[in-house]
Amino acid sequence: MPNPFAPLQPALQTLATEARVLPATGQAIVDLVLPDLEEAYDRVTGGKDENVTNLWETPKRQLYHSLTPIPRRENHLFRYFLDGSTKTYFIGTVLEHDRSSPVQLAQVGAAAVFREDNGRLHRAAVLHKILLMMDHEALSEQLWKQVEDALAGNPQIELRSSASTNIYNKSLGIIEPRARGAHRANWAMREMEISLAKDILQRSNDEWLVHDGSLGTEYMGWDGAPLIGVAKSFRRDVTFLLGTGPRAKQLNLYSLLAGLKVNHRTAVFPRWPGQDREGAIVFWYVRIRPQKGLDYPLMGVIKVELPNPKKEPVDSELVDLISSCLIGERTVTPYGRDSRWHAHLYPISQAERVIKDRFYSEEVLKAAIKWPEFGINI
Repeated sequence: MPNPFAPLQPALQTLATEARVLPATGQAIVDLVLPDLEEAYDRVTGGKDENVTNLWETPKRQLYHSLTPIPRRENHLFRYFLDGSTKTYFIGTVLEHDRSSPVQLAQVGAAAVFREDNGRLHRAAVLHKILLMMDHEALSEQLWKQVEDALAGNPQIELRSSASTNIYNKSLGIIEPRARGAHRANWAMREMEISLAKDILQRSNDEWLVHDGSLGTEYMGWDGAPLIGVAKSFRRDVTFLLGTGPRAKQLNLYSLLAGLKVNHRTAVFPRWPGQDREGAIVFWYVRIRPQKGLDYPLMGVIKVELPNPKKEPVDSELVDLISSCLIGERTVTPYGRDSRWHAHLYPISQAERVIKDRFYSEEVLKAAIKWPEFGINI
C-alpha cells in the first residue's frame, strides 16, 4: 500500500528545515477532547444558564408521556442517519527562535447512511480529511506561508490554525494550545456534518434525517428536510421551573430523569428560554432503556432536538411519533465497544463505523510519518 501520508512529507520537511522540531516522545500521542464534546457544545450553545419555565407543545401538558415503541416494519419514519468522528494526534513541537507551537495531525470525517425498505443500510455520503494544525499566532507569517505552499495541490491535507477561535474554546476558556487544537478539529468535524446534512436536503424527498448530537445554533431556521438531533451526552445544569402557585415544581435534570420510566418521554421544552429566539429549537428526553442495571439516572436516556423555525408549540402527536420510532431503533447496541452503549441507536453506530473505517490506524500513522531531519519515525 502506498504511504497515505506521503503528501504531508514536504510540509514536515519545511518545518524541519526552516525551524527546529522536537518530535513527540514515544511517537504520536492521541490528544483527547475534554470536557465531553457533546456536553460542552450543548452547554455553550444554550447559554450560561438554561432555566426552563415553559412547556412547548400542544395539546398535551403533563410532564411525562407513555409511549408504545414503533419498529421500522410498522412505520419507517427515519431514513438517513448522520454521524461524525475525529481523532487528533500530537506529533511534535516546532521551535522558531523564541516562538513555539505544538504540531498536531487530525483525522476528521462525517458519514451518512441510508436505510432501504428491507432494513439494509448503505453509505449515502462520506467526507474525510486530514488536518495539519499549528498555532498560526505563535509562528512567523513566513514559516506559515512556506508550510502552506508545501501542501499546495494536496486537497486531502489541509493546514489549519489551532489558535482559531470558535464557539468551543472561546466560551469554555480553553487556553492550552493542544487542547485548542483538539477542539478545533472537532469543530471541523461539525462543519462536515452540516455540509452532509445540507447535501441530504438536496436529495431527500421529505425523508427524516437523524443527526447524532446536539443541533446547536447552526440549525436555527432550518427549512430543509425533516431533521432531529439525538444526543447521548448533554448538559446537566438545566433547571425546570414549571407551573405557578402551590402546584409549582422546581426540578434539576437528575430529578426529572429519575422519574422518567422506560418507553416514556418528557414534555417538550424550548431552548434559549426568555430570549427572542426561544423555541426556535425544542427538546425533550426519551428513556429507551430501563434504569435497572444502569449506573445512574442519565443512562439509557437520549435528548432529542427538533428545529422549530416558527417558534410555535409543536404538535404532541408528532413528538409521540418521533419518540416512539426512536425507541424502535434501540434493539442492537455496540455493548462493550462504546461507553455510551446504553443510549446508542443502531443505525447511528453504523454511520460511525463507516467513517472510522476510513481512518488510518495509529500503527499506520506512526509508520508512515517521518520527521526528515531526524530520519526516524515520530
